[in-house]
Amino acid sequence: MANARNGRTAKGKTATSGAGATEVPGAWSSYGKLLQHLRKLAGLSQPRLGDAIGYSVDLVASVEQGRRPAKEAFTIAADRTLKARGVLLVLQDEVDRAKLPKFFRNFALIEAEALSRFSYDPLLVPGLLQTEAYARAVFAGHCPPLDEEIIDQHTEGRLSRQKLLTRAPMAELSFIIAEEALRDPVADMDVMRDQWRHLLQVGRRRNVEVQVMPAASGFHCGKNGAFVVMESKAHQHLGYIESQDIGFVIQDPSEVSAFGMRYGKLRSKALNVVESARLIERMVGET
Repeated sequence: MANARNGRTAKGKTATSGAGATEVPGAWSSYGKLLQHLRKLAGLSQPRLGDAIGYSVDLVASVEQGRRPAKEAFTIAADRTLKARGVLLVLQDEVDRAKLPKFFRNFALIEAEALSRFSYDPLLVPGLLQTEAYARAVFAGHCPPLDEEIIDQHTEGRLSRQKLLTRAPMAELSFIIAEEALRDPVADMDVMRDQWRHLLQVGRRRNVEVQVMPAASGFHCGKNGAFVVMESKAHQHLGYIESQDIGFVIQDPSEVSAFGMRYGKLRSKALNVVESARLIERMVGET
């Protein structure tokens, strides 16, 4: 995000914001310098490394200079060819995290190691449950418009976050999604149908619960907006809210406690897991 800022805005809240980053992320620079060092130790030129791993010399040069991030397939191939014994792979999560919008990266770092994560989403399918096509449609609608390369990077970063769904040890994950968010045609019907099927598939995981807040359910505390309640690796309870490219990590215990109470209310008002799956199945069948 451009001209992003970080600051303490109020007690217990950390805010970050921005709309597009022009500086090179430190993770990309560090990865590139290490790749260059390992390549030279192996006695390979950039063209020879590119040939060995199946990528162009321009891409190898761009990655070494930190101008472009390495994808996981690139890293696996380079690590194997350079006999790096996993050294490059250790950096891949940091490289992927730097593909995310800048305002979101600090939260994503906490999220990746969370013991539990509960969220309410009234407007969109949550990022952890989005298909690639749905995520790309969301980023393509950004205002001001994002370059195609940035859309690609943000999409890759979002998909990388989804490792949390299958990570060991398993995190306890709960998602409440407004029915209106599911039915809103963010993309064409093929994309939406695939997205609904993906929700059904992910919802079968033992550590994941997907609930739907039915339309016309009257006023409830979720009408005030989306939020996340999370327990960190250090057993700290945190909240998170965001809007218009600004994100707040909530640390104040009294505010986080209120988030927890609200989530409990929403959970009791939403359809249960079985009823939610049946609703999504009907949506698939209606199209």
